[in-house]
Amino acid sequence: MEKLKEVQKVGQSIWLDFIQRGLITSGRLKQLVDSGVSGLTSNPTIFHKAITQGQDYDEAIKSILKSNPDAGIMDIYDRLTVEDIQMAADVFRPVYNASDGMDGLVSLEPAPALAYNTEATIAEVRRLWRLVDRPNLMIKVPATPPGIPAIEQLFAEGININITLMFSMAHYEAVSQAYLQGLARCSNPQPITSVASFFVSRVDTYVDHELEKIGTEEALSMRGKAAVANSKLVYRRFKEVFSGQEFARQRERGARIQRVLWGSTSTKNPDYSDVKYVDELMGPDTINTLPKETIDLFLDHGKVRDTLNKGVAEAKQALNDLKKVGIDLDAITEQLQVDGVKAFRDSFDQLLGALEEKCRHFG
Repeated sequence: MEKLKEVQKVGQSIWLDFIQRGLITSGRLKQLVDSGVSGLTSNPTIFHKAITQGQDYDEAIKSILKSNPDAGIMDIYDRLTVEDIQMAADVFRPVYNASDGMDGLVSLEPAPALAYNTEATIAEVRRLWRLVDRPNLMIKVPATPPGIPAIEQLFAEGININITLMFSMAHYEAVSQAYLQGLARCSNPQPITSVASFFVSRVDTYVDHELEKIGTEEALSMRGKAAVANSKLVYRRFKEVFSGQEFARQRERGARIQRVLWGSTSTKNPDYSDVKYVDELMGPDTINTLPKETIDLFLDHGKVRDTLNKGVAEAKQALNDLKKVGIDLDAITEQLQVDGVKAFRDSFDQLLGALEEKCRHFG
């Protein structure tokens, strides 16, 4: 586990992309924190897996139904997820305190159905912020066009936001500007912590499929290069924004930088290294959020070194080469965002269905 602390020396934080009540109550989450895991992210897919696998939540559901037989499914979901997030936030609180608020954050995602509704997103984030009532809570908001003005408004109100479902430079530009403008409107930006969650492996999955359809030797030789190249150029832009004049005024006011978080970094293609998106995206002022399985693989054979600051010219060339063979990365990344919202919405619906089934069983 010392390897996670070596990663911290490079300037990157490793967060856990998973939550489950048993993980917290058994003390295993505390063990991961002690070994160097410094934050946690969750999403509807993760909660669906947590609540439907095993019996971790059965007693809690029975207790809710006993005290309130007429409880609606959304009320039950709220209770379970808020309790989990509060318990996890309390485990990570010492990390939050020790890092001056940069790490030790725990992310909660509102219902994905709100992704295209600015006002409803703002209202729900405010509600969850008050309900969870932890300074190291971070609420997820997708970087959809209606999400961007919501994000700016929430920063203006001093709320920690994890902006998610970003796939392109255009997404990153919109998000970083919303952060700067929200900070400028906030009377006290010092306590705000935010991350820009940039999704990785799904880019390769989609682009590789398109390259295989083209089928030429040149196109096939480009497989597995798009995601890391795309990410490295966003990282370069992040450094420009937060080390230059754009952020200087807010830095003077005590604001924190908005780190880039690499999401969707477990390898989907068995032909690639199972730690590809960990080894190749390591560098200062970043976070990589990983499921426990990928953390274990990295501990076993991952390499610790700054890779984000190397090969930037090659990354630019790789994206130019993709364009030459007919890959429209802008169109692909827009589609990936739409697909991402739908996938989380589907998971959320499945989760509510599974909860309804449990309630019928216990009723």
